[in-house]
Amino acid sequence: MILRLMNTKPHRIIVVDDDPELRALLKRFLTEHGFETRAVDGGAALERELTRNPPDAIVLDLMMPGEDGLAVCRRLRAQGTLTPIVMLTARGDPIDRIVGLETGADDYLGKPFEPRELVARLNAVLRRTRSAGQRMTEPEFRVGPLEINMAEMSVRKSGEEIKLSGREFALLAALAQSAGHPLTRAQLIDRAFGRDAEVSDRAIDVQITRLRRAIEDRSDAPDLIKTVRGIGYVFAARHD
Repeated sequence: MILRLMNTKPHRIIVVDDDPELRALLKRFLTEHGFETRAVDGGAALERELTRNPPDAIVLDLMMPGEDGLAVCRRLRAQGTLTPIVMLTARGDPIDRIVGLETGADDYLGKPFEPRELVARLNAVLRRTRSAGQRMTEPEFRVGPLEINMAEMSVRKSGEEIKLSGREFALLAALAQSAGHPLTRAQLIDRAFGRDAEVSDRAIDVQITRLRRAIEDRSDAPDLIKTVRGIGYVFAARHD
């Protein structure tokens, strides 16, 4: 007898790469590993696919002619797209990883890479996105000047919406729900992304910097997210 899992749909992935051979390889490999995979050659084609059928995650090549991966990622985040992004690059310099994360990517994988590692990274990103939403118990709450809606993954400050990536939102929610209580970087990783997340302390610092730019009146003199020397970070405002 064949048992079929009910209500289980494959995760939708879009691969964006200008190399047709690599696109075909990744599409075939990801499909074989249970993903519903589409492959496009650049940012314009990605934009059309996002309109037709939004994916659960995007695999985005950094080095593309015309609009490169950093520009595509930056544009998507500016438009409010929260879809997790795994960035691929042939560059090995750690500064490229930091720039990618600062732009809004959720993970980063250097070429050449083992395709199974990409599958693992995608599963981890999707798991973090899902578990971050499941762990938040209050659908909507206010903390300091911010209104945070967990169901919609939206943030408003003084009535105006603030655009955040999925990772930035998860970090903000973890900090805001522990307002007044300092959290170490390890605690932030655990609460925002899950204990199995492969997230470095440096990546947390990068995302905190981006969060401050998004929500603070002055990111160089933050009032909301403060650094606690020797510990980590604390959301200083009161949780109502």
